[in-house]
Amino acid sequence: MELELIEFDKRDVTDFLATFRYYRDEPQTVLIKVNGKFVGWADRVADVLASQTEGFRYANLAVRGKLIHQVVSDQVPAALKLIEADTLVSFHAGANDVIRPNYNSAITLPAYAKAVRDLSAELKKHGAQLMLFTVQESAAANTRTGVIWNERFKEFNKQVRELATETGAIINEANDGRYPNDIRFLAFDRLHLNPEGHYRVAQGVLENLGLPFDAGYKIPLPPAAKENLIKKKLLNALWIITFVIPWIIRRLRGKSSGDGREAKYPSLITWPISDNR
Repeated sequence: MELELIEFDKRDVTDFLATFRYYRDEPQTVLIKVNGKFVGWADRVADVLASQTEGFRYANLAVRGKLIHQVVSDQVPAALKLIEADTLVSFHAGANDVIRPNYNSAITLPAYAKAVRDLSAELKKHGAQLMLFTVQESAAANTRTGVIWNERFKEFNKQVRELATETGAIINEANDGRYPNDIRFLAFDRLHLNPEGHYRVAQGVLENLGLPFDAGYKIPLPPAAKENLIKKKLLNALWIITFVIPWIIRRLRGKSSGDGREAKYPSLITWPISDNR
C-alpha cells in the first residue's frame, strides 16, 4: 500500500494550494493521503469504527461541489443499495446550494427535508442509523457575503435540527462551541477543510457516536503570528486567481467543481485498506 504525507512533485497545483495554508501555519505531521486519496473526516471515523467492529465495511459516495438535487438523484439511490442492518449513513447536502448567488430557500430547504425523511424511512426498515450535520454560522461575518451566508446557514441549520429531532437522526452540531472557529482549519480555498480540520471534525463525530476520540480537538490553536502585509496581499491575490475567478467562470458556464469527479469509495470495501496505515 502506498502511504504518503506529501510529495510536491506528484501533486498538481490545486492540491498544493489546498494544503499550502495548513503546512505554512501548522507544520505538524498528519496523515494526508492513502493510496493517492486524501484522508477526510469520514475516513478517520471509519478507522475507529473498523477497530470496534468485526467485518467492518465502508463506502464514501461524497463528491465535492454537488448540489442537493444532484445528491438526491445520484448519491442517495446508490447509498440505499448498500444499506444493511447496523449501517451508519452520514448525510450532508444543501450547503453548496446555500452559498450560490441564485440560492432559493423555497427550493433547497424542501428538497433537503424530503431527502432526509425519505432516507430515514428507508434506513429504519433495515435498522440503520442516519447522521446529519449543521454548518458553522459565524464564518467570514466581517464581509458582506459572509453576513448573507451566515443568515442563510442559520435558516438551514434550524431545519437540520428540526429534522434530526423528527427522524431520530444523530446530529453533529457545528455551533455548540466544541469546534474552534479558525480559518487555519480551512484549506487554501477558504471553503473546504484542511487535514487538521478533517481531524477535528472526525473527533467530534466520534464523540457523538460514543467512540474513542481525542478530546484535544476542542482546544483552540495558539494565536496566529502577525502576517506580513505584503505576503497577505500576495496570498489574497493568489486565492482570487486560483479559486474566485474559476468559481465565477464555472457559474457563468453553469458548471460545478464536482463535474467529472467520482466518489472516493463508491462501493462497500473492507476497511481499513491495510493494517499498515
